[in-house]
Amino acid sequence: MAKKSTVRSENGKVRRVIVVGGGLAGLMTVIKLCEAGVPVDLFSLVPVKRSHSVCAQGGINASVNTKGEGDSPRVHLEETVYGGDFLANQAPVKGMADAAPGIVHMLDRMGVPFNRTPEGLLDFRRFGGTLFHRTAFAGATTGQQLLYALDEQVRRYETENVEDEKGIVIKGEKMVRKFEFWDFLSLVQDENGRAVGIVAQDLKTMDIEAFPGEAVCLATGGPGIVFGKSTNSVINTGTAAAAVYQQGACYANGEFIQIHPTAIPGADKLRLISESARGEGGRVWVPKDPKESRRGKDVPEKDRDYFLEAKYPGYGNLVPRDIAARELFLKCFHDGKGVYNAKSGKNELEVYLDLTHIGEETLRRKLAGILEIYEKFVGEDPYHNPMRVFPAVHYSMGGLWVDFERRESDGGVVRGSARNQATNIEGLYAAGEVDYQYHGANRLGANSLLSCIYAGMEAGPAMATYIQTLNKSSNDLSSSLFEKAEKREKTNYNALLKMDGKENAYQLHDEMALLMLRDCTIERHNDTLDKVIEKIDEIQDRFKNVGVTDTGARANQGAQFLRHFKNMTTIARVIATGARNRDESRGAHYKPAFKTRDDENWQRTTLAFHAEQGNGRSEVKFVREFDYTVAATSLHATDKVDISLVAPRARKYETAGAASAAATGNLEDKKKDAQAHA
Repeated sequence: MAKKSTVRSENGKVRRVIVVGGGLAGLMTVIKLCEAGVPVDLFSLVPVKRSHSVCAQGGINASVNTKGEGDSPRVHLEETVYGGDFLANQAPVKGMADAAPGIVHMLDRMGVPFNRTPEGLLDFRRFGGTLFHRTAFAGATTGQQLLYALDEQVRRYETENVEDEKGIVIKGEKMVRKFEFWDFLSLVQDENGRAVGIVAQDLKTMDIEAFPGEAVCLATGGPGIVFGKSTNSVINTGTAAAAVYQQGACYANGEFIQIHPTAIPGADKLRLISESARGEGGRVWVPKDPKESRRGKDVPEKDRDYFLEAKYPGYGNLVPRDIAARELFLKCFHDGKGVYNAKSGKNELEVYLDLTHIGEETLRRKLAGILEIYEKFVGEDPYHNPMRVFPAVHYSMGGLWVDFERRESDGGVVRGSARNQATNIEGLYAAGEVDYQYHGANRLGANSLLSCIYAGMEAGPAMATYIQTLNKSSNDLSSSLFEKAEKREKTNYNALLKMDGKENAYQLHDEMALLMLRDCTIERHNDTLDKVIEKIDEIQDRFKNVGVTDTGARANQGAQFLRHFKNMTTIARVIATGARNRDESRGAHYKPAFKTRDDENWQRTTLAFHAEQGNGRSEVKFVREFDYTVAATSLHATDKVDISLVAPRARKYETAGAASAAATGNLEDKKKDAQAHA
């Protein structure tokens, strides 16, 4: 019997996999698939170079230890799971920390213009939650530089021909086909629920089409726009994750939303002022006098309250983001000591982030990208005036549940296992912020770019392994599967176009976003969360009476927004309900009524599945375990967290060096290091 082709299906078509999302996670997944000889269809909501990864500023973590501080991947692992309040599975985190130095050197070889030391070595800055200089950076536009580097690699594969097993070129077929301005609508699933393709919409022509794929990877980012104003791009609605969640995918730890301590307000969004500003020596303070009327630069040192440095002497301004955000919120909201506005006679929800003690030449070399943003949108010179900042929604630690296969020899992951980055829907993978895997209850700064790239490095080989196990190509399945899925989505879209009610979807989104931002971020109270969930019920009911703002046949953003907003309400319910249920404080999830971490009852992953109430409302079903299949192998998952490598302990950043000292065994030396590096 002739061996089945790994390149062509039985009907002669090229066997392709689908990657949705053109950011760092998606591009790295594509690169690894192409290296394995697997042709890819890449779908992106926007031009790839405008994917949200382009907005990342501060850097990417890797324990290269060029400064001789004693840093190592082991310490990186320790600090990541410690910073995540011991809710991250430790095997994948170990894999990420071990791979990090090689990833940074790979990016360097790709041409990323990383900052260098005077000796020509890669330069590293400090970021929150560590005492080490671990963050490689390209000024303050690191995400853009990394995205462009990976995009160049993918563009190369767009020009390379697909070859069969004998090395014969398949005419007209390239390794990568790129579909920009396409919106993911849903999976195509076979009779067993396996993902065999997607349905997507061309946002220029509004045509809806089904595409077969041997496997599908979502790399579609987070749901920041659920909260309205955030540091996220307006494309970060979480719609793709919501769509597959409603098709049966498990959503994990949805309640863990990161609030970045330093952002600037805007009418359209909240603009990030990177943690790199504090990593380079920026200091957070408020005037000691709540009625201080002098401009920030005119307030003398003796009249300033450097409250983070006072409470956390070792880490100072570089405590993890969840802690810093809560301290800023406490100082402004509860203590009423934010920057005073003489015109209104009120204390604003703002503190000062001060870089004026650092030389302008150094700031322009290392931080120009973010300081230009502040100067442009605030109209004030940040080189000579303290910046005014306040916390903002920034990142989702939760996301689609994904699997891993643990390597017993050292506790890492088995490279190339079909289980890595696999969701509970067979054939569906996820990578990047859309998955839940690497950050637990709180993400350390500069681990995001790393986790995106590392997840792509795992997802690509995993998918290549998975498709080798398939008995039949998606191209050889009944065409009725794809026709039915395509018809379903066309029916759904036409229904949106016919909505002519009196409610305005944009107004409904504003109502929900304000509610989520006010009541489901830094501080959470059960009675308030009950009202949030009731309001989501109300909004989902009112959505039935929405009127579409555009019925045009081309570039119809109004109808697209209706679809995205409906999906956002579904994710909002997962976030709010998960927060309501988790009666403890852990990482970014803080309840004043339950101030301590409860490992006995809540050292576990929140596993959420979708259920319909039947009246247009969504419902969340939480489980402790479930069965699933990967590569025709039946498996069983529970909410138990892998804590096999680093034993959970109290999270105390008031004691300098507590996290790293546990790895090195020398707390006093770490205190001295922290003070020397401050």
